[in-house]
Formats: sequence, structure tokens, C-alpha cells
Amino acid sequence: MSAASNSHTILLVQPSHKPTSRTYCDFETLTEALEGVCKIYEEHLKELNPSSLSITYDISQLFDFIDDLQDMACLIFNRDSRAYEPKDKEWIKEKILCSPKKTGRKIR
Repeated sequence: MSAASNSHTILLVQPSHKPTSRTYCDFETLTEALEGVCKIYEEHLKELNPSSLSITYDISQLFDFIDDLQDMACLIFNRDSRAYEPKDKEWIKEKILCSPKKTGRKIR
């Protein structure tokens, strides 16, 4: 990834149309934020399948989840401009696709 992968990142998530569903998480790096997106999906899967001992998913299922969210975006700190740059869902999915952990995952 680029220098952005080492930049402070704020992940903004709005799961439903209700403004009260908005939340955010901040991460020291973009890499950690992308992992955070996966963890949000994994928690969602655990809620849907509480009795399952393990759950496997692939990248297309993760992308469908992201697409189904009302909104998701990242604010990534740019050291040169000393400002946060907004990135949308498509950009997030592209970065997940390019990340080393892009293959299917199994959660317990």
C-alpha cells in the first residue's frame, strides 16, 4: 500500500437510514482500519449465527455487506496537507481487495 497505510484513519459507519445509527472508530493506520471493517462484518455474522462455532466468508460477501450499509467512509490523515481526506465505500473495497488479507476468512 501507500504512505496512507501508515496514516491515522477514522472509519465512519452508518448501518441504517437512521442518523442515530452513525458511529465511528479511529485507528492508528489505514491497515488497522481495513481490518476493523472486517471485524465489523465478523461481529455482524456472529449476531446472525449465534450458535455457530465457526463461520467462513469470502470477499464478495464482505463487499455485499459494505454495499448494504447506509454509508461507510474513511477519513485518512494526509501529513503533507495536515488535513483528513475523505474516501468512500468503493475506495475502501478497493483497498481491502489489495490488502494481504483479501482472501476468505474463518471466524470463531
